[in-house]
Amino acid sequence: MKEKEKQSNYDLLLAQLEALLEGETNPLPNLSNASALLRQALPNSVFTGFYLYDGTELLLGPFQGGVSCVHIPLGKGVCGEVAEKRETMIVPDVREHANYIACDGAARSEIVVPMVKNGQLIGVLDLDSHVVADYDDVDQAYLERFVAILLDKTHWDFSMFGENR
Repeated sequence: MKEKEKQSNYDLLLAQLEALLEGETNPLPNLSNASALLRQALPNSVFTGFYLYDGTELLLGPFQGGVSCVHIPLGKGVCGEVAEKRETMIVPDVREHANYIACDGAARSEIVVPMVKNGQLIGVLDLDSHVVADYDDVDQAYLERFVAILLDKTHWDFSMFGENR
């Protein structure tokens, strides 16, 4: 896909996210719809979803895809690395990444975006593709904007995690 077409598709995706979140601040439906929207917009995806930080580790949140890892310690796997460093990471070929956790054998590339609001780690957005080197700087820029909109429009109450938060 050409860069201009990719940018145009992402512009539409961001507008759709804004519309989906209009009037809704609950994290559960917002994350669920966001993961479904990403799955529809990114056809090479085998996983589009969220891992949420409970104060100790990342826990599987709303997602689209096959059965996945439930608990991810900080620093472990791409999601754990991103949560610990709070920086987006693109892995062109997961088979060549030493700290990769294989949850789905169909995954070939991955991008993970941290979700941080007011200095507090909320979790990460995790996308896996069945295509090697499927993600680039354009994906990173737009997915970081996607996360920023989601963080802004959602009321983050993690009382469901109990004492850890």
